[in-house]
Amino acid sequence: MILDTQTLDILAKAVAKLEDGFSQLPQMESQVDAAALERVLMEVAERMQDNYPYMHPNYAGQMLKPPHPVARLAYSLALFINPNNHALDGGIASSAMEKEAVAAIANMFGFENHLGHLTSGGTMANLEALWVASKIKPGKLVIASKQAHYTHSRITGVLGIPYAGVEVDSLGKMSLSHLERLLASEDVGTVVVTLGTTSIGSVDPLPEILKLQSKYNFRVHIDSAYGGYFKLVDNLDQATTASFELINQADSIVVDPHKHGLQPYGCGCVIFKDPGVGALYKHDSPYTYFSSNELHLGEISLECSRAGASAVALWATLRLLPLVKGGEFAHGLSASRKAGLALYQKLKADDRFVVPLRPELDIVVYAVKAPTASASSRLAKSVFDAAADQHLHLALASLPRELIEGFWPDLTWDQDTVTCLRSCLMKPDHLSAIDRIWDILSSVTDRELSRLTV
Repeated sequence: MILDTQTLDILAKAVAKLEDGFSQLPQMESQVDAAALERVLMEVAERMQDNYPYMHPNYAGQMLKPPHPVARLAYSLALFINPNNHALDGGIASSAMEKEAVAAIANMFGFENHLGHLTSGGTMANLEALWVASKIKPGKLVIASKQAHYTHSRITGVLGIPYAGVEVDSLGKMSLSHLERLLASEDVGTVVVTLGTTSIGSVDPLPEILKLQSKYNFRVHIDSAYGGYFKLVDNLDQATTASFELINQADSIVVDPHKHGLQPYGCGCVIFKDPGVGALYKHDSPYTYFSSNELHLGEISLECSRAGASAVALWATLRLLPLVKGGEFAHGLSASRKAGLALYQKLKADDRFVVPLRPELDIVVYAVKAPTASASSRLAKSVFDAAADQHLHLALASLPRELIEGFWPDLTWDQDTVTCLRSCLMKPDHLSAIDRIWDILSSVTDRELSRLTV
Protein backbone atom coordinates (compact mmCIF):
# COMPACT_ATOMS: atom_id res chain seq x y z
CA MET A 1 0.00 0.00 0.00
CA ILE A 2 1.43 3.40 -1.03
CA LEU A 3 -1.47 5.71 -0.20
CA ASP A 4 -2.98 5.62 3.27
CA THR A 5 -6.59 4.53 2.75
CA GLN A 6 -7.17 2.51 5.91
CA THR A 7 -8.07 5.67 7.85
CA LEU A 8 -11.01 6.59 5.60
CA ASP A 9 -13.38 4.59 7.80
CA ILE A 10 -12.37 6.81 10.71
CA LEU A 11 -13.28 9.89 8.66
CA ALA A 12 -16.74 8.45 7.98
CA LYS A 13 -17.29 7.95 11.72
CA ALA A 14 -16.11 11.48 12.47
CA VAL A 15 -18.44 12.94 9.81
CA ALA A 16 -21.36 11.12 11.43
CA LYS A 17 -20.32 12.51 14.82
CA LEU A 18 -20.10 16.02 13.37
CA GLU A 19 -23.56 15.70 11.85
CA ASP A 20 -25.00 14.81 15.26
CA GLY A 21 -24.26 18.36 16.34
CA PHE A 22 -26.74 19.73 13.78
CA SER A 23 -29.51 17.17 14.26
CA GLN A 24 -32.00 19.86 15.36
CA LEU A 25 -32.01 21.40 11.89
CA PRO A 26 -34.48 20.46 9.15
CA GLN A 27 -33.19 17.75 6.86
CA MET A 28 -31.59 18.72 3.55
CA GLU A 29 -31.77 16.66 0.41
CA SER A 30 -28.47 16.04 -1.32
CA GLN A 31 -28.22 17.84 -4.65
CA VAL A 32 -25.22 15.83 -5.81
CA ASP A 33 -25.33 13.84 -9.02
CA ALA A 34 -23.34 10.89 -7.70
CA ALA A 35 -22.62 9.40 -11.11
CA ALA A 36 -21.30 12.69 -12.48
CA LEU A 37 -19.31 13.30 -9.32
CA GLU A 38 -17.69 9.88 -9.54
CA ARG A 39 -16.86 10.37 -13.20
CA VAL A 40 -15.11 13.68 -12.55
CA LEU A 41 -13.34 12.40 -9.46
CA MET A 42 -11.97 9.42 -11.38
CA GLU A 43 -10.68 11.88 -13.95
CA VAL A 44 -9.04 13.88 -11.16
CA ALA A 45 -7.40 10.71 -9.81
CA GLU A 46 -6.01 9.93 -13.24
CA ARG A 47 -4.71 13.47 -13.72
CA MET A 48 -3.10 13.44 -10.28
CA GLN A 49 -1.04 10.40 -11.22
CA ASP A 50 1.10 12.87 -13.15
CA ASN A 51 3.12 13.70 -10.04
CA TYR A 52 6.34 12.71 -8.39
CA PRO A 53 5.71 10.35 -5.45
CA TYR A 54 6.04 13.11 -2.86
CA MET A 55 4.65 10.92 -0.07
CA HIS A 56 7.17 8.11 -0.62
CA PRO A 57 10.74 7.95 0.77
CA ASN A 58 11.97 7.48 -2.82
CA TYR A 59 11.16 11.15 -3.16
CA ALA A 60 14.29 12.68 -1.63
CA GLY A 61 14.32 15.98 -3.44
CA GLN A 62 12.49 19.18 -2.58
CA MET A 63 10.87 20.19 0.73
CA LEU A 64 7.74 18.10 0.34
CA LYS A 65 6.56 16.25 3.42
CA PRO A 66 3.24 14.41 3.47
CA PRO A 67 0.71 15.60 6.04
CA HIS A 68 0.07 13.30 8.96
CA PRO A 69 -3.11 11.21 8.54
CA VAL A 70 -4.73 13.03 11.46
CA ALA A 71 -4.10 16.39 9.75
CA ARG A 72 -5.46 15.16 6.45
CA LEU A 73 -8.56 13.69 8.06
CA ALA A 74 -9.21 16.68 10.32
CA TYR A 75 -8.84 19.04 7.36
CA SER A 76 -11.31 16.97 5.34
CA LEU A 77 -13.73 16.84 8.28
CA ALA A 78 -13.56 20.62 8.70
CA LEU A 79 -14.42 21.14 5.03
CA PHE A 80 -17.96 19.91 5.74
CA ILE A 81 -18.30 23.17 7.71
CA ASN A 82 -15.74 25.18 5.67
CA PRO A 83 -15.00 27.70 8.46
CA ASN A 84 -13.37 31.06 7.77
CA ASN A 85 -10.98 32.14 10.54
CA HIS A 86 -11.36 35.85 9.96
CA ALA A 87 -14.24 36.73 12.27
CA LEU A 88 -15.85 34.50 14.87
CA ASP A 89 -19.10 34.49 12.89
CA GLY A 90 -17.29 32.50 10.24
CA GLY A 91 -15.31 30.11 12.41
CA ILE A 92 -16.11 29.92 16.12
CA ALA A 93 -14.59 26.54 16.96
CA SER A 94 -11.77 26.74 14.41
CA SER A 95 -10.71 30.21 15.65
CA ALA A 96 -10.42 28.88 19.20
CA MET A 97 -8.44 25.91 17.87
CA GLU A 98 -6.13 28.28 15.98
CA LYS A 99 -5.40 30.31 19.10
CA GLU A 100 -4.62 27.13 21.05
CA ALA A 101 -2.39 25.74 18.29
CA VAL A 102 -0.47 29.01 17.90
CA ALA A 103 -0.04 29.18 21.69
CA ALA A 104 1.50 25.69 21.61
CA ILE A 105 3.98 26.78 18.94
CA ALA A 106 4.81 29.97 20.87
CA ASN A 107 5.38 27.87 23.98
CA MET A 108 7.74 25.60 22.01
CA PHE A 109 9.81 28.67 21.17
CA GLY A 110 9.77 29.88 24.78
CA PHE A 111 7.53 32.94 24.38
CA GLU A 112 5.71 33.54 27.67
CA ASN A 113 3.57 36.26 26.08
CA HIS A 114 2.86 36.45 22.39
CA LEU A 115 0.60 37.59 19.61
CA GLY A 116 0.31 35.36 16.58
CA HIS A 117 -1.82 33.59 14.06
CA LEU A 118 -1.71 31.21 11.13
CA THR A 119 -1.19 32.39 7.57
CA SER A 120 -1.46 30.89 4.12
CA GLY A 121 2.27 30.17 4.19
CA GLY A 122 5.73 31.41 5.09
CA THR A 123 5.73 34.19 2.51
CA MET A 124 2.69 35.87 4.04
CA ALA A 125 3.99 35.22 7.57
CA ASN A 126 7.32 36.89 6.75
CA LEU A 127 5.51 39.75 5.03
CA GLU A 128 3.54 40.47 8.20
CA ALA A 129 6.66 40.30 10.37
CA LEU A 130 8.56 42.73 8.13
CA TRP A 131 5.50 44.98 7.80
CA VAL A 132 5.34 45.23 11.60
CA ALA A 133 9.10 45.83 11.71
CA SER A 134 8.74 48.68 9.21
CA LYS A 135 6.10 50.31 11.40
CA ILE A 136 8.30 50.11 14.47
CA LYS A 137 11.51 51.06 12.64
CA PRO A 138 10.16 53.21 9.77
CA GLY A 139 12.45 53.85 6.83
CA LYS A 140 15.22 51.67 8.20
CA LEU A 141 17.09 48.97 6.30
CA VAL A 142 16.15 45.28 6.50
CA ILE A 143 19.03 42.87 5.97
CA ALA A 144 19.27 39.10 5.60
CA SER A 145 21.98 36.70 4.52
CA LYS A 146 22.48 35.97 0.83
CA GLN A 147 21.48 32.37 1.59
CA ALA A 148 18.18 33.56 3.10
CA HIS A 149 15.00 32.85 1.16
CA TYR A 150 14.48 35.11 -1.84
CA THR A 151 11.07 36.02 -0.45
CA HIS A 152 12.66 38.67 1.82
CA SER A 153 13.98 40.74 -1.06
CA ARG A 154 10.63 40.39 -2.87
CA ILE A 155 8.58 41.24 0.23
CA THR A 156 10.60 44.34 1.06
CA GLY A 157 10.20 45.42 -2.57
CA VAL A 158 6.43 45.02 -2.31
CA LEU A 159 6.37 46.93 0.98
CA GLY A 160 8.76 49.63 -0.20
CA ILE A 161 11.29 48.85 2.52
CA PRO A 162 15.04 49.26 1.84
CA TYR A 163 16.84 45.90 1.76
CA ALA A 164 20.39 44.57 1.56
CA GLY A 165 21.97 41.13 1.55
CA VAL A 166 24.70 40.05 3.94
CA GLU A 167 27.60 37.94 2.70
CA VAL A 168 27.88 34.38 4.00
CA ASP A 169 30.87 32.51 5.37
CA SER A 170 32.27 29.21 4.07
CA LEU A 171 29.52 27.31 5.94
CA GLY A 172 26.70 29.26 4.33
CA LYS A 173 25.95 31.22 7.51
CA MET A 174 25.55 34.97 7.80
CA SER A 175 29.02 36.56 7.89
CA LEU A 176 29.39 38.31 11.23
CA SER A 177 32.16 40.57 9.96
CA HIS A 178 30.09 41.79 7.00
CA LEU A 179 27.03 42.09 9.22
CA GLU A 180 28.86 44.39 11.63
CA ARG A 181 30.21 46.51 8.77
CA LEU A 182 26.64 47.02 7.56
CA LEU A 183 25.40 47.78 11.07
CA ALA A 184 28.16 50.35 11.56
CA SER A 185 27.69 52.06 8.19
CA GLU A 186 23.94 51.76 7.46
CA ASP A 187 20.72 52.61 9.29
CA VAL A 188 19.63 49.02 9.93
CA GLY A 189 16.26 48.47 11.58
CA THR A 190 15.81 44.69 11.28
CA VAL A 191 18.13 41.72 10.86
CA VAL A 192 16.47 38.60 9.47
CA VAL A 193 18.12 35.55 11.02
CA THR A 194 17.53 32.31 9.14
CA LEU A 195 17.44 29.15 11.23
CA GLY A 196 17.45 26.61 8.44
CA THR A 197 17.96 28.00 4.94
CA THR A 198 15.85 26.26 2.35
CA SER A 199 18.75 25.79 -0.05
CA ILE A 200 21.41 24.17 2.13
CA GLY A 201 19.89 24.05 5.62
CA SER A 202 22.41 26.43 7.21
CA VAL A 203 21.64 28.02 10.58
CA ASP A 204 22.73 31.61 11.17
CA PRO A 205 24.79 32.26 14.35
CA LEU A 206 22.04 33.74 16.53
CA PRO A 207 24.09 34.04 19.78
CA GLU A 208 26.65 36.29 18.11
CA ILE A 209 23.98 38.29 16.29
CA LEU A 210 22.19 38.95 19.58
CA LYS A 211 25.44 40.33 21.02
CA LEU A 212 25.53 42.80 18.13
CA GLN A 213 21.89 43.69 18.78
CA SER A 214 22.77 45.06 22.21
CA LYS A 215 25.28 47.38 20.53
CA TYR A 216 23.35 48.47 17.43
CA ASN A 217 19.70 48.31 18.59
CA PHE A 218 17.98 46.50 15.73
CA ARG A 219 15.00 44.17 15.67
CA VAL A 220 15.63 40.45 15.23
CA HIS A 221 13.20 38.58 13.03
CA ILE A 222 13.78 34.84 12.79
CA ASP A 223 12.77 33.07 9.62
CA SER A 224 12.57 29.48 10.75
CA ALA A 225 9.92 28.52 8.20
CA TYR A 226 11.89 25.38 7.46
CA GLY A 227 13.88 24.75 10.62
CA GLY A 228 11.78 26.03 13.51
CA TYR A 229 10.55 22.67 14.76
CA PHE A 230 14.15 21.48 15.19
CA LYS A 231 14.02 23.40 18.47
CA LEU A 232 12.71 20.08 19.87
CA VAL A 233 15.54 17.89 18.52
CA ASP A 234 18.37 16.65 20.73
CA ASN A 235 20.85 15.45 18.07
CA LEU A 236 21.93 18.74 16.49
CA ASP A 237 25.49 20.01 16.44
CA GLN A 238 26.53 22.24 19.34
CA ALA A 239 26.54 25.54 17.41
CA THR A 240 23.16 24.77 15.85
CA THR A 241 21.69 23.91 19.24
CA ALA A 242 23.01 27.18 20.66
CA SER A 243 21.07 29.17 18.05
CA PHE A 244 17.81 27.34 18.69
CA GLU A 245 18.20 27.73 22.44
CA LEU A 246 18.12 31.52 22.08
CA ILE A 247 15.21 31.69 19.65
CA ASN A 248 13.02 33.19 22.41
CA GLN A 249 15.16 36.36 22.27
CA ALA A 250 13.72 37.26 18.86
CA ASP A 251 11.15 39.98 18.29
CA SER A 252 9.24 37.83 15.82
CA ILE A 253 9.39 34.27 14.50
CA VAL A 254 8.00 32.56 11.42
CA VAL A 255 7.55 28.81 11.11
CA ASP A 256 5.72 26.77 8.48
CA PRO A 257 3.62 23.91 9.86
CA HIS A 258 3.22 22.79 6.24
CA LYS A 259 6.93 22.00 6.09
CA HIS A 260 8.09 20.01 9.12
CA GLY A 261 4.81 20.39 11.03
CA LEU A 262 3.01 17.60 9.14
CA GLN A 263 0.33 19.90 7.73
CA PRO A 264 -1.26 20.28 4.29
CA TYR A 265 -0.44 23.36 2.24
CA GLY A 266 -0.90 26.18 3.06
CA CYS A 267 -0.20 26.69 6.72
CA GLY A 268 2.31 29.24 7.94
CA CYS A 269 2.58 30.93 11.32
CA VAL A 270 3.88 34.29 12.53
CA ILE A 271 4.42 35.02 16.21
CA PHE A 272 5.41 38.29 17.90
CA LYS A 273 6.94 38.50 21.36
CA ASP A 274 5.19 41.79 22.14
CA PRO A 275 1.38 41.47 22.04
CA GLY A 276 1.25 45.25 21.74
CA VAL A 277 2.07 45.06 18.03
CA GLY A 278 -1.57 44.08 17.56
CA ALA A 279 -2.40 47.79 17.70
CA LEU A 280 -0.63 48.20 14.35
CA TYR A 281 -3.28 46.02 12.71
CA LYS A 282 -6.18 48.13 13.97
CA HIS A 283 -8.84 48.71 11.34
CA ASP A 284 -12.57 49.20 11.10
CA SER A 285 -14.94 46.65 9.62
CA PRO A 286 -18.61 47.63 9.50
CA TYR A 287 -20.05 44.12 9.62
CA THR A 288 -17.64 41.39 10.76
CA TYR A 289 -16.68 42.01 14.38
CA PHE A 290 -19.99 42.39 16.20
CA SER A 291 -20.71 38.82 17.29
CA SER A 292 -18.30 38.80 20.23
CA ASN A 293 -16.14 41.05 22.36
CA GLU A 294 -13.39 38.42 22.15
CA LEU A 295 -10.46 38.93 19.81
CA HIS A 296 -11.30 38.12 16.21
CA LEU A 297 -8.27 36.77 14.36
CA GLY A 298 -8.99 39.13 11.47
CA GLU A 299 -8.15 41.99 13.83
CA ILE A 300 -4.50 40.85 14.03
CA SER A 301 -3.98 39.61 10.49
CA LEU A 302 -3.35 41.28 7.16
CA GLU A 303 -5.12 38.43 5.41
CA CYS A 304 -8.89 38.47 5.61
CA SER A 305 -10.51 35.16 4.69
CA ARG A 306 -8.34 32.27 5.89
CA ALA A 307 -8.96 28.54 5.89
CA GLY A 308 -10.27 27.46 9.27
CA ALA A 309 -9.63 23.89 8.13
CA SER A 310 -5.88 24.58 8.40
CA ALA A 311 -6.30 25.46 12.07
CA VAL A 312 -8.42 22.37 12.71
CA ALA A 313 -5.82 20.12 11.07
CA LEU A 314 -2.97 21.69 13.05
CA TRP A 315 -4.88 21.52 16.33
CA ALA A 316 -5.66 17.84 15.77
CA THR A 317 -2.02 17.09 14.98
CA LEU A 318 -0.82 18.81 18.14
CA ARG A 319 -3.44 16.95 20.16
CA LEU A 320 -2.05 13.66 18.88
CA LEU A 321 1.63 14.70 18.74
CA PRO A 322 2.42 17.39 21.34
CA LEU A 323 5.39 19.69 20.76
CA VAL A 324 7.59 18.35 23.56
CA LYS A 325 11.20 17.22 23.60
CA GLY A 326 11.43 13.45 23.63
CA GLY A 327 7.91 13.05 22.26
CA GLU A 328 6.80 11.21 19.15
CA PHE A 329 6.83 14.36 17.02
CA ALA A 330 10.37 15.23 18.12
CA HIS A 331 11.44 11.64 17.53
CA GLY A 332 10.31 11.91 13.90
CA LEU A 333 12.43 15.04 13.40
CA SER A 334 15.40 13.33 15.01
CA ALA A 335 15.01 10.48 12.51
CA SER A 336 15.13 12.97 9.64
CA ARG A 337 18.30 14.45 11.09
CA LYS A 338 19.83 10.96 11.39
CA ALA A 339 18.90 10.23 7.79
CA GLY A 340 20.67 13.39 6.66
CA LEU A 341 23.80 12.45 8.56
CA ALA A 342 23.68 8.87 7.27
CA LEU A 343 23.59 10.01 3.64
CA TYR A 344 26.28 12.60 4.36
CA GLN A 345 28.61 9.94 5.78
CA LYS A 346 28.14 7.69 2.73
CA LEU A 347 28.84 10.58 0.37
CA LYS A 348 31.80 11.85 2.37
CA ALA A 349 33.48 8.44 2.28
CA ASP A 350 33.05 8.09 -1.49
CA ASP A 351 35.61 9.70 -3.81
CA ARG A 352 33.02 10.16 -6.59
CA PHE A 353 31.37 12.94 -4.64
CA VAL A 354 32.29 16.23 -3.01
CA VAL A 355 30.19 17.27 -0.01
CA PRO A 356 30.90 20.93 0.77
CA LEU A 357 28.84 21.16 3.97
CA ARG A 358 28.00 18.91 6.88
CA PRO A 359 24.21 19.11 7.21
CA GLU A 360 22.99 21.13 10.17
CA LEU A 361 19.43 19.84 9.87
CA ASP A 362 18.34 17.26 7.28
CA ILE A 363 19.29 18.85 3.94
CA VAL A 364 22.28 17.33 2.16
CA VAL A 365 23.95 18.99 -0.82
CA TYR A 366 26.58 17.14 -2.86
CA ALA A 367 28.45 17.49 -6.14
CA VAL A 368 29.68 14.83 -8.55
CA LYS A 369 33.47 15.03 -8.83
CA ALA A 370 34.77 16.23 -12.20
CA PRO A 371 37.70 18.31 -13.45
CA THR A 372 35.71 21.52 -14.03
CA ALA A 373 32.72 23.28 -12.55
CA SER A 374 30.78 22.97 -15.79
CA ALA A 375 31.50 19.24 -16.14
CA SER A 376 30.41 18.62 -12.54
CA SER A 377 27.22 20.57 -13.20
CA ARG A 378 26.43 18.52 -16.29
CA LEU A 379 27.06 15.31 -14.34
CA ALA A 380 24.71 16.39 -11.58
CA LYS A 381 21.93 16.93 -14.10
CA SER A 382 22.65 13.56 -15.73
CA VAL A 383 22.55 11.77 -12.37
CA PHE A 384 19.34 13.63 -11.49
CA ASP A 385 17.66 12.36 -14.67
CA ALA A 386 19.08 8.83 -14.39
CA ALA A 387 17.97 8.52 -10.75
CA ALA A 388 14.45 9.61 -11.69
CA ASP A 389 14.36 6.83 -14.30
CA GLN A 390 15.00 4.44 -11.38
CA HIS A 391 12.19 6.08 -9.34
CA LEU A 392 14.58 7.97 -7.05
CA HIS A 393 13.76 11.66 -7.16
CA LEU A 394 16.40 14.19 -6.11
CA ALA A 395 16.68 17.96 -6.49
CA LEU A 396 19.28 20.33 -7.92
CA ALA A 397 20.83 23.41 -6.34
CA SER A 398 23.27 25.95 -7.73
CA LEU A 399 25.99 26.81 -5.20
CA PRO A 400 28.33 29.81 -5.56
CA ARG A 401 32.09 29.42 -5.71
CA GLU A 402 32.69 30.76 -2.20
CA LEU A 403 30.79 27.86 -0.65
CA ILE A 404 32.71 25.19 -2.52
CA GLU A 405 36.27 26.16 -3.36
CA GLY A 406 37.55 25.63 0.19
CA PHE A 407 36.40 22.01 0.05
CA TRP A 408 37.43 21.38 -3.56
CA PRO A 409 40.82 23.04 -4.14
CA ASP A 410 41.66 21.23 -7.39
CA LEU A 411 38.46 22.15 -9.23
CA THR A 412 38.93 24.29 -12.35
CA TRP A 413 36.46 27.18 -12.21
CA ASP A 414 35.27 27.73 -15.77
CA GLN A 415 31.99 29.15 -14.35
CA ASP A 416 31.08 30.84 -11.08
CA THR A 417 28.67 28.22 -9.75
CA VAL A 418 28.37 24.44 -9.49
CA THR A 419 25.07 22.67 -9.91
CA CYS A 420 24.83 20.17 -7.07
CA LEU A 421 22.43 17.42 -6.14
CA ARG A 422 20.28 18.15 -3.11
CA SER A 423 18.21 15.93 -0.84
CA CYS A 424 15.72 17.03 1.81
CA LEU A 425 15.34 13.94 3.97
CA MET A 426 12.19 15.17 5.67
CA LYS A 427 10.30 11.95 6.12
CA PRO A 428 10.98 9.85 9.24
CA ASP A 429 11.01 6.74 7.03
CA HIS A 430 13.88 8.19 5.02
CA LEU A 431 16.17 6.78 7.70
CA SER A 432 15.21 3.17 6.97
CA ALA A 433 15.34 3.88 3.22
CA ILE A 434 18.88 5.30 3.12
CA ASP A 435 20.53 2.08 1.93
CA ARG A 436 18.07 1.75 -0.93
CA ILE A 437 18.50 5.42 -1.83
CA TRP A 438 22.28 5.01 -1.76
CA ASP A 439 22.24 1.89 -3.91
CA ILE A 440 20.31 3.68 -6.66
CA LEU A 441 22.37 6.84 -6.39
CA SER A 442 25.64 4.90 -6.49
CA SER A 443 24.57 2.80 -9.47
CA VAL A 444 23.39 5.68 -11.65
CA THR A 445 26.45 7.76 -10.74
CA ASP A 446 28.73 4.92 -11.86
CA ARG A 447 26.87 4.73 -15.13
CA GLU A 448 27.02 8.46 -15.82
CA LEU A 449 30.72 8.65 -14.93
CA SER A 450 31.51 5.76 -17.27
CA ARG A 451 29.71 7.55 -20.09
CA LEU A 452 31.82 10.63 -19.41
CA THR A 453 35.08 8.69 -19.80
CA VAL A 454 34.09 6.72 -22.89
